Amino acid sequence: MKKYLITVNEKQYEVEVEEVKANAAGAFQTLRSAPKLKSGVTPNQIKSSSPKATPKGGHQITAPMPGSVYKILVAPGDEVKKGQTLLVFEAMKMENDLTSPADGKISAVNVTEGDAIAVGDVLIVIE
Repeated sequence: MKKYLITVNEKQYEVEVEEVKANAAGAFQTLRSAPKLKSGVTPNQIKSSSPKATPKGGHQITAPMPGSVYKILVAPGDEVKKGQTLLVFEAMKMENDLTSPADGKISAVNVTEGDAIAVGDVLIVIE
């Protein structure tokens, strides 16, 4: 086992990783237990930052930098105008507005207030 110190959203976690080797039949061995995180957080409590809706068209509004969602100002079905503030997120101890790039209708809001966001996460979709 090798120990690593991993930083996620400015929190550090100590994890142990076991090397996985293929057996003679080509199947891989699996871990028997999940790694224990130093902060007491279990792997099931870590929230995925993957988008909740997969848009087929329209404008995908993505996170320009990592941070957390402070306030959501729109809901699915709302009509928005170009330049209208859609949500406010906090990054580097500053509040930042995320605005609409075009007129349209909100088809999906993939985050809730308080969610951690990473660069490139699809936050809102406009048709």
